[in-house]
Amino acid sequence: MKRLLLSMALAASVLVLVLVARTLSFTSRQVAPAAMEPLTVDADAAAARLAGALRLKTVAASEGVPAEDAAFAGLHAYLAEHFPRAHAALKREPVGPHSLLYTWPGTDASLSPMLLVGHLDVVPVAPGTEDAWAHPPFAGVVADGFVWGRGALDDKSSVLAQLEAVEALLALGEKPRRTVMFAFGGDEEVGGLKGAVAIAALLKERGVRLESVLDEGGVIMSGTVPGVSAPVALVGTSEKGFTSVELKVKGEGGHSSMPPPRSAVGVLARAVARVEDSPMPARLEGGSRELFLRVGPEMPFGMRLLFANLWLTEPLVVRQLTQKPTTNAAVRTTTAVTMFQGGVRDNVLPTSARAVVNFRILPGDSVDGVLQHVRSVVDDSRVELGTLAFQSEPSPVSRTDTQAFGHLERTLRQVFPEVVVSSYLNVAATDSRHYVGLSDNVFRFFPVHLRAEDLARVHGKDERIAVTAHAQAVRFYAQYLRNAAR
Repeated sequence: MKRLLLSMALAASVLVLVLVARTLSFTSRQVAPAAMEPLTVDADAAAARLAGALRLKTVAASEGVPAEDAAFAGLHAYLAEHFPRAHAALKREPVGPHSLLYTWPGTDASLSPMLLVGHLDVVPVAPGTEDAWAHPPFAGVVADGFVWGRGALDDKSSVLAQLEAVEALLALGEKPRRTVMFAFGGDEEVGGLKGAVAIAALLKERGVRLESVLDEGGVIMSGTVPGVSAPVALVGTSEKGFTSVELKVKGEGGHSSMPPPRSAVGVLARAVARVEDSPMPARLEGGSRELFLRVGPEMPFGMRLLFANLWLTEPLVVRQLTQKPTTNAAVRTTTAVTMFQGGVRDNVLPTSARAVVNFRILPGDSVDGVLQHVRSVVDDSRVELGTLAFQSEPSPVSRTDTQAFGHLERTLRQVFPEVVVSSYLNVAATDSRHYVGLSDNVFRFFPVHLRAEDLARVHGKDERIAVTAHAQAVRFYAQYLRNAAR
């Protein structure tokens, strides 16, 4: 027994030494680049140009409601008018009904081009809610240090900031060595099928292989990572997929006074309950895993020990992450019952019932895998299963040990020196997913510092961006082009 206890004590001591040693070697991975090159930005003038773009109601077509072609045409003309140097130096190609592809030729044809992505369309404002806004959603008002309006964050600010950066660099006589392309979709909010999909197909047809892609996605956030006091720049290195599984049950109908043991609605309800009670497995990998490897060294010792030793602590970390919806989404394919339909009257047995369950698919899982999981969990021949037409596979995970990510990381630390740069998993859909076949380096990041309460403004009321934040976005894109294309 003594020998056993001594062996256990020795093993425990060795384990402690290993844990501590790994923690002490778990040091910061943040780069310390040279200072950024100066760039003068007239913040008020840039804000005014953004405000003008917000006044054009470029809502994409959806569910039988056509887009306002005149608004998109007006925005195209507006961009040409307010960015004359860019439109003189760059080739502009209309693609599909409302999208634009710009090409800024580089001086070295041996270098693969890079692509910056944005979108011109915006989501609609719910009828009857306009009066609840501090300023009308399509008035493009600059007030109290902010530019207000639909698209101020998603995503006209990104488009305008990119063009502002190009205009500023051209004014300084700068030219890129690497060809730079800008893809501005006109229907990102409804799937990008006529915008980004068409642009990607055009580039593929031309044999273009992209060095990198940068689209909207993560932002700079403060207070979102426990134990990290510095703001964190969250760069999406992967994106979840999307599918909706439809469950249907047929019934005999009849009067409710003589019901069967279980009606169509009852069969469906049991099936849906089984799906909700059996979520897909959680795991920590890809961008979600690397998030903790990059921010972990910035944490106090106790939390550093936890993330420096994921080989041992990973089950505990994953279990904790699954306790909240926001973090659960980062470690598993999520299950959301979004529709349930059945019956027409309270005394009539339904002849059919239907439910729709939406899944946001973790990289490593697949659309087919989700359907197989649902079929296995439901395990009822009375329930017909299928998927809705709109779906997408999760994206590959872009590496962070590449030159392409290095350019992005260096730029962030130059323009926002106080931030901790980290990769993460983008849980929402962007146009970037349509370009993954053209590049191994696809990143999702919009250079703006937001507070947690600002996130509700995206697709919500009182969407706005600070005048100073928009100016910083211009500086970011200019420095990024200097680092990655020159």
